Amino acid sequence: MYSLQWKTMVMITVALLHLFLFMEVVDSFPSTSDKINGLPGQPHVTFQQYSGYVILDETNQRALFYYFVEAEIDPVSKPLVLWLNGGPGCSSLGVGAFSENGPFRPSGQVLVRNEHSWNREANMLYLEAPVGVGFSYSTQIETVDDKITARDNLLFLQRWFDKFPQYKQRELFITGESYAGHYIPQLAELIIQSNKKKMLFNLKGIALGNPVLEFSTDFNSRAEYFWSHGLISDSTYNVFTASCNYSRYVSEYYRGSVSPLCSRVMSQEVTKSIDVCIEDETVNYLNRRDVQKALHARLVGVNKWGVCSNILDYDVLNVEIPTINVVGSIVKAGIPVLVYSGDQDSVIPLTGSRKLVHGLAKELGLNTTAPYRVWFEGKQVGGWTQVYGNILSFATIRGAAHEAPFSQPERSLVLFKAFLEGRPLPEAF
Repeated sequence: MYSLQWKTMVMITVALLHLFLFMEVVDSFPSTSDKINGLPGQPHVTFQQYSGYVILDETNQRALFYYFVEAEIDPVSKPLVLWLNGGPGCSSLGVGAFSENGPFRPSGQVLVRNEHSWNREANMLYLEAPVGVGFSYSTQIETVDDKITARDNLLFLQRWFDKFPQYKQRELFITGESYAGHYIPQLAELIIQSNKKKMLFNLKGIALGNPVLEFSTDFNSRAEYFWSHGLISDSTYNVFTASCNYSRYVSEYYRGSVSPLCSRVMSQEVTKSIDVCIEDETVNYLNRRDVQKALHARLVGVNKWGVCSNILDYDVLNVEIPTINVVGSIVKAGIPVLVYSGDQDSVIPLTGSRKLVHGLAKELGLNTTAPYRVWFEGKQVGGWTQVYGNILSFATIRGAAHEAPFSQPERSLVLFKAFLEGRPLPEAF
């Protein structure tokens, strides 16, 4: 009798141990409900893909949509990179993932491989933020601003790590472009503050592509760009800089009160500056029912997915709040920062970004540790770069426009790889 009871207890103990070990193993894998079995028209790949929602507020029905692609080779050894597009209100899924540096690009009814996808070097996480962008939603229309976006993005990361616990201690990098020059520094600042209470994020660096960092400097550098490229006359340049500059015009436009003077001056602009046009194929692809089903996505409050949201109520005056000082606080915290610019970008020209980075380095007392020099992609000049204090860097990408990975994918990938590895850009071919 005693022997039977003992055997029974041993069997129960072993069964419980096996159950515990099974639960541990299951816990170490990503959320299976978010796993993508295959996107319509997708070529065969060996890496895993996931997409779905992270609920921010169940009561008020607020959720952010993400698309996550693991690294092509050995994802366990590769860092995690969060990518954010700007706008404010433009989609990291449609722009970043499916038009710039993701693994696929729509072509007719199918997807083709992007040979210069950034998931060759990292596990890439694309976030449609803030709520109201793309497939992200809120059932209550509300005004969103930079602080709300930063707070929501932090909460997203915390809850995304609950879905993917094996990435919690992974090296984390944050990158993106344009108005993400506001999103990324403010999110990084919250991460640094959060880590002082409890170390939750292994933040290793941020990279800001063609970013809005200081409203007046960034926008007013456009007149110089147009003039230096021979797109406007001397007299028009003088009018743009003396009578009504770009920052004044944008400020008046956002306030709904463009003065007759600024209206008259801006009518002289011969070249309209716009972002790279997102192909209709991307819009058509992401609006297919079978694609949305494969992505575990749904439309809430909108009839179709759009590249940039037309329902988002964003406090656009936030653009006038400088974030270059926030970048400075990140550098002071010991986090490496890279600012890169496509040298053919007329939206946020490199001249403004270069001036801001140089000014920040001077303010922080950072000496030049790598003088301004050329860097190479293969046998071609990839751009130019300068490093301050081995922690703050500026680089140009030759031939790239506002969305650098779209217009110069090979050079952008070289720059991205060097950034992740913390090494200088190639000095020779």
